[in-house]
Amino acid sequence: MSTILDKIAAIEAEMARTQKNKATAGHLGLLKARLAKLRRELITPKGGGGGPGDGFDVAKTGDARIGFVGFPSVGKSTLLSTLAGVYSEVAAYEFTTLTTVPGCIKYKGAKIQLLDLPGIIEGAKDGKGRGRQVIAVARTCSLIFIVLDVLKPLKHKKLIEHELEGFGLRLNKDPPNIVFRRKDKGGINLQTMCTQSELDLDTVRTILSEYKIHNADITLRYDATSDDLIDVVEGNRIYVPCIYLLNKIDQISIEELDIIYKIPHCVPISAHHRWNFDDLLEKMWLYLKLARIYTKPKGQLPDYESPVVLHSEKLSVEDFCNKLHRTIAKEFKYALVWGSSVKHQPQKVGKEHVLADEDVVQIVKKV
Repeated sequence: MSTILDKIAAIEAEMARTQKNKATAGHLGLLKARLAKLRRELITPKGGGGGPGDGFDVAKTGDARIGFVGFPSVGKSTLLSTLAGVYSEVAAYEFTTLTTVPGCIKYKGAKIQLLDLPGIIEGAKDGKGRGRQVIAVARTCSLIFIVLDVLKPLKHKKLIEHELEGFGLRLNKDPPNIVFRRKDKGGINLQTMCTQSELDLDTVRTILSEYKIHNADITLRYDATSDDLIDVVEGNRIYVPCIYLLNKIDQISIEELDIIYKIPHCVPISAHHRWNFDDLLEKMWLYLKLARIYTKPKGQLPDYESPVVLHSEKLSVEDFCNKLHRTIAKEFKYALVWGSSVKHQPQKVGKEHVLADEDVVQIVKKV
């Protein structure tokens, strides 16, 4: 492991020494590709066993999973216990492990699992201790809460982002709009839809040669960077939304609070005094992109107590059927839908129909 770390340190030092200009773009791209490959080895060693293991990962439950990341003593545990204590019908600590502390809250009918991840910072990037396992759990989350101390937020924010980025987590970013197709012959064919400030054919060839790729079609649909290209080639990046929680706002002035509110993806809170939790939960719901669909048995009123919760990218009637039970889609004849996704109330729809938040659905099966 130390040899990989030595190589990473040497490459990072060389990148820091190299001036950024058009002439060095290819060399820097090559170094970045090497760094990405070494980081991959660090996360999943060649021996294979890179999984969470040791009872570290907690079984996934509920409709979404949120990981709490932060330095020690910024208030992660207080926040977890306060949220789980205040907003859950039962203080649902379904698992007790010494490593990942789970909680569960119920919000707008959705069950959301909360995980307090320990020590993601202390040497996680160097694979020390349980860094790898913590990252493996973080990569399974639907949303990350980065908990920061409001008195020193920016310094900690940069450190944590650097740590997570190094392990292939991309926060609040969309996957690069790059088409990358390997082929058997024909060399590297690069197409660009707009002017590129960093990538040209030579730089792209240099980066791909590090991966031993000599034949590929690449289309850049926007002004892409070498990091974007490496992310696409690596193919193991996780794009996850993230909210920065600035804790301990009881220690700052109103004027400072006004400034903090302008930072993007940010919610100021006080876990101790339970301040601004409503704002936090609203933003959490928005970033999780969940939708509630209510079921209606024939001849009865809709069940508004326990909605079927779906992700906004999987909102078809077929997805709804599969969430209820796998066999329903096979027996499906049509569905009656009430709500904003249809023109008539109710409207007869097929499996492909895309539902909207708070629609009511009645499934009619084949006789």
